[in-house]
Order: sequence, then structure tokens, then C-alpha cells
Amino acid sequence: MPKPNSTFVTEFLFEGFSSFGWQHRLIFFIVFLTLYLLTLSGNVIIVTIIHLDRHLRIPMYFFLSMLSVSETCYTVAIIPRMLSGLLNPHQTIDIQSCATQLFFYLTFGINNCFLLTAMGYDRYVAICNPLRYSVIMGKRTCVQLSSASLGIGLGMAIVQVTSVFDLPFCDAFVISHFFCDVRPLLKLACIDTTLNEIVNFIVSVCVLVLPMGLVFISYVLIISTILKIASAEGRKKAFATCASHLTVVIIHYGCASIIYLKPKSQSSLGQDRLISVTYTVITPLLNPVVYSLRNKEVKDALRRAIGRKPISP
Repeated sequence: MPKPNSTFVTEFLFEGFSSFGWQHRLIFFIVFLTLYLLTLSGNVIIVTIIHLDRHLRIPMYFFLSMLSVSETCYTVAIIPRMLSGLLNPHQTIDIQSCATQLFFYLTFGINNCFLLTAMGYDRYVAICNPLRYSVIMGKRTCVQLSSASLGIGLGMAIVQVTSVFDLPFCDAFVISHFFCDVRPLLKLACIDTTLNEIVNFIVSVCVLVLPMGLVFISYVLIISTILKIASAEGRKKAFATCASHLTVVIIHYGCASIIYLKPKSQSSLGQDRLISVTYTVITPLLNPVVYSLRNKEVKDALRRAIGRKPISP
């Protein structure tokens, strides 16, 4: 129970990057703003190109456009306030706004995890069952998979936000982070949070270990199928269709797992904050960069959009 003389908190203050001098914060602001604008513009370009170019109206690019939209919403929930905090490190956030930020962060973060799983399934069907690909991965199936990903994100976010904000917060009000996340908030609660930490761990396992396991199984089957292809050129082409997705998956799940699956005894909020910068600022940029630089069809679509013919291999 909270102590009798405790004062209940209605606002939080982000610790963020306040330990740095203003010169360093200004450098961070310029770097993060540049990355943010590149992420936004890259995702907008990808969604626009996929929508306009008939050559990209296939399931793989449908999921890529959904991922780009989700990544955009995800970054909008976190980065603008973080940038504002770099210029003015003593801004407060009321408890309702904090809950809202956590809700959207979790919704779109979890949605991204399951969209990447759906993309892995799409690659599995394309390579392991190509003759039935158009039947299995029809428009209805794609919409159902993307809707299910968002639905899971919404459901898990509601569970997490309810679990955290049912707690009383008293006296301590400085969040050791640059946005409202589950672990830093649990540390501020003035009652025992063991049950909430168990809920957080179960949700983390469901949204990270389960999708990672499904993607891993997909790629075991994909690689075993590719290795059976007789021609070296055929194997190279099949691997190339998976390379972009696999790159994004490894970085996305890798950073998230380090933060959310690490035992509490090994948890350092300072270290988590550093990894979160990668997860929230740099990783979203990888989606448009990787898929535009490593994907020939997207590059050709970009050339067509600006009036240049694709360069023949």
C-alpha cells in the first residue's frame, strides 16, 4: 500500500537526455530530426510508389506498405516529443497523455512484429508453394493477416496500459527514459509490481518469441527449399527475394528482445534507453532504406515514377 503521507502523481517528467549539456543535446536534435524526416519521407515514398505502380500490387508489397504506415505512426507517437525534450529537457507530461503515448507505441510496435511475421509467411508460400501462391495469398488473406496484426497490437496494448496505469504513482515522478515505456513506469509505482512485471513478461514473450519462432520456422523451410534448386542463378534469385525482409527482422526483433526479454536483475534503464534510441529512431529508417536499396523492383518503380527507364541488368 502507498505510504500515508504520499502525494499522488498527476504529471511525469522525462529524464531523457537532461544529463547532457545543451551542445550535445543540440547535436542529438539535429541528428534525430534528420533521421526522423528521412524515415517519414522514405515511408511516404514507399507507400506512394506501391499504390501507384501496378507492378508492385502483389502481397509482398501490400505488407510492405502496411509496415511503412505502421512505422510512420509508431515514430510519430515517440519522436516529436523526444525532439521537443532535447530543446527543453524540463517539460512535463500528464498521466493521460503518458498513457496515450504508451498505448500507441505498443499498438504499432506489436503490429510491426506481426506484420513482419506475415511477410515471412508470404515469402514461405512464394518459395515453398509457388504454384498455389496466388490462391493462398489472395487479397482477402492479406487483408485478414494485416487486420489480425493490428488487432493483436490493440489488444496487447490495452492489456499493458491497463496493467500499468491501474497502479498508484506517488512521490517519484521522473521517468528514466525519453518516452512512456512499461519498465520505467513500473519503477515509479508505490506498491509491489511483481504481478505487473509478470504480465509484461508474458506479453513480451507473446509478441516477440512467438513471431520470431514462426519467422524462424518459415526460413528453415525456405532455405531447405532454396538449397534444392538446381541452378545457382535460381538459388541466388530466391535468396535475394528474402534478403531485405530477413535484414529488417533480425534488427527489429534483436533490439526489442534485448530490452523486453532481459531479466529484471540484468536490467539497466540507462542501457535500455540507449538501445531504445536504436529501436525507435534508427530501426524505422531501415525499412525504407533496406527495401529501396536492396530491392530491384522497388528501385525500378522509383525510376519509372521519375520518368527514367529501369536499368537492364
